[in-house]
Parts: sequence; C-alpha cells; structure tokens
Amino acid sequence: MTLTLTVSDEVRAIAPGFTHVAIEAHGLVNGPSTDASSALLDDAARRLAVRLDGRAPHEDAHIAAWRDTYTAFGSKPSRTRNSAEALAKRALTDAGLPRINVLVDLYNAISVAHLIPVGGEDLDRIQGGMRLVRATGTEDFVTVAGGEEVVEHPDAGEVVWCDEAGVTCRRWNWRQGPRTRLTEETTSAIFLLECMAPPMTVAEANAVGAELAELLEKFSPGARITVRNA
Repeated sequence: MTLTLTVSDEVRAIAPGFTHVAIEAHGLVNGPSTDASSALLDDAARRLAVRLDGRAPHEDAHIAAWRDTYTAFGSKPSRTRNSAEALAKRALTDAGLPRINVLVDLYNAISVAHLIPVGGEDLDRIQGGMRLVRATGTEDFVTVAGGEEVVEHPDAGEVVWCDEAGVTCRRWNWRQGPRTRLTEETTSAIFLLECMAPPMTVAEANAVGAELAELLEKFSPGARITVRNA
C-alpha cells in the first residue's frame, strides 16, 4: 500500500517553494556499513568540497533557503541545523561522515553530495499516513536520553513530520526519532528528499531522487522501488 504524505496549508504558507521527492521501496536488503557504502560517503564528501570551493555550507544558496525557512517557524538555524547542513559540516571535518548502516549511508551520501535534506523511515514502523504540520506543542516525540526512552514535546508552531502515533522528526528535518529510523532489519522504507524551489529546481530535485533510486536498486537487487517525483 502506498504511504500517504500530506503537507499542511500552514506549512505551505511559510514555505511556498517547498517540494519533495518520495521514494517508496520494498524488498530492501540492509546491514552494517560496507566498503562500498563507505566509499560512497567518501566520494560525497569530495563532491561537497568541490561544490563549496572553500565556502561554509550555510553559504550555499539551498542551505541558506532552508535557514530562512527555519527562522520563519521560530527555530534558530545556527543552533538546530537542518539535516543536510549538519551532515555537510561533519563531512568537512577530519572525522568525516558517520557510518550507520547501508541504507542510511546511501541517503546520507546523496544528501551531502547535493546539499539536500534526505530522510528515511521504516514503513513497517509508520502508523497511518505521514503529515508535515505545525505542532500544537502537545504531540509526543519519543526519543532516547542517557540510554532510556523519554517523551519530549515539540514547541508550539514548530514544523514536524508525524504519523498517527506521534512525531517522527522534529524541526522539519533536524532530529529523527528512533521509533521509525532505518535499522539493519529494515526491508521496506520511504525516503524523502526535501527541497526549496527556488533555489533548487524541481528538475534538479527529481534528478537527485533518480540517483538515490539507482543506488537502492544497485545495493538491493530486485527491490520494488516507486519514485514519486516533485
């Protein structure tokens, strides 16, 4: 069954240029990071360095647009960076990008290479459809602190992704909850590539989505992959 994705009018009002590419995949094969997935992350860091040419990630036009959007819903973008900017900063350090698992490595590599926020959710752990809304502040966000499960609540007006069970990602694409993240046991997933158009064009976003879909097919031969273009 195709996952329903809804963007609320309140979110559209603060980010009229927002669009996304969704890739739904079944029959995936995941596991610990491999030499091949690690090489993709290293290559993405090299592509990022060429793209930035000495600039900081926040000086890129697309990241700057995301910063403006974060400010529009009351978040401080220098403190709670969107996922693409946070990954890019890590990619430019000596430590480099983290190795999580194969599927996460793939979408992180795409995110860094193109400076576009990308997320992945385990479809078997999503309850109902997913909605991008401005929070009331009463929603539950289940996370882990000090090794124990804790429940947080988003700020009122904060943009969040949620399903019927609660918030899956806070501050749009800042911090994903552990409930729906991709694990080594994940076989079905939804990948979201999120962009502001302009400065990124819809055609560019769709091309990046196609690149991720090709990687998923390469690393999970036989997987059933459906791309919903922007």
